[in-house]
Amino acid sequence: MSEDINDALAALPHGPSFRFIDKLIELDPGKSAKGEYLVRGDEAFLEGHFPDNPMMPGVILIEAIAQLAGVVLQTDPNEEPFESLRLTAVDRARILGAIPPGETLIIEAEFSARMGQLGVLNGKVFCGDDILAQARVTLSA
Repeated sequence: MSEDINDALAALPHGPSFRFIDKLIELDPGKSAKGEYLVRGDEAFLEGHFPDNPMMPGVILIEAIAQLAGVVLQTDPNEEPFESLRLTAVDRARILGAIPPGETLIIEAEFSARMGQLGVLNGKVFCGDDILAQARVTLSA
């Protein structure tokens, strides 16, 4: 992947400690993206989720979808980037599995609609061939 594609991650409002996309694997600007995140095991939230059996929290799987959706929206060559990107709604969310540290997540996001200052995208999180989560997210400026 070229550096400018991974620069798209830097355009997200999240700091590195709350970014759940390590790198972009694919990007079709404004249309879709695929990224990955390694669940390292040293993330602070794993200490309490759960102490004897750490697992990636489902809400963070949804957050990973929203972050990748933000990359898709912010790279649309036909639209101005949102000045302040925020997660506004989550619909049709399903948490279908859990994974322990050491696994790599594959996150996908696909553009669905844009209505003024709102963008709607569909996303999924995989571990191998297993779908761990899916959701429709709405982001706003």
